[in-house]
Amino acid sequence: MAIAMMSWLLAIPLLGIATGLRTFTPMAVLCWFAYNGALSVDGTWAAWTGRLWVAILFTVLAAGELAADKLPGVPARISKFPLLARLIFGGLVGSIAATAMEGPGIEGVLLGVLCALLGAFGGYMVRRDLVEKFQCADWIIAFSEDVFTIGIALYAARIVSE
Repeated sequence: MAIAMMSWLLAIPLLGIATGLRTFTPMAVLCWFAYNGALSVDGTWAAWTGRLWVAILFTVLAAGELAADKLPGVPARISKFPLLARLIFGGLVGSIAATAMEGPGIEGVLLGVLCALLGAFGGYMVRRDLVEKFQCADWIIAFSEDVFTIGIALYAARIVSE
């Protein structure tokens, strides 16, 4: 019971934070875990995440977002539309993870949304401050953020799948 609770309190916040950093990356990771049978979503409302075309779609969206994030003129993640997308997907990945861990979906939604909000604003401020502190190009910090996001999404999905 304690291990399950710790998994819940670690995995869903990490997925939410990762979603706040990059909207589609955690969703793509969860879809690949579901497709490979590592995520227990068969027979649930989230079974659609285990389809190959869904995993490919979210992977393409994630790759596009990773590339677009480096371009000048892309709105900040804390702008209205990007923030709303992060909150929606934070709730979705939280609910999918909660379903896979046989927990209440609404709690997964709330935790995912809250942590996506934290990830979006925290990530924005950390990235801005690191670019200023190191006097480097924004894309360098953005690339590091990509690697971090992919890493925590994979780690969180691994926790959910155990």
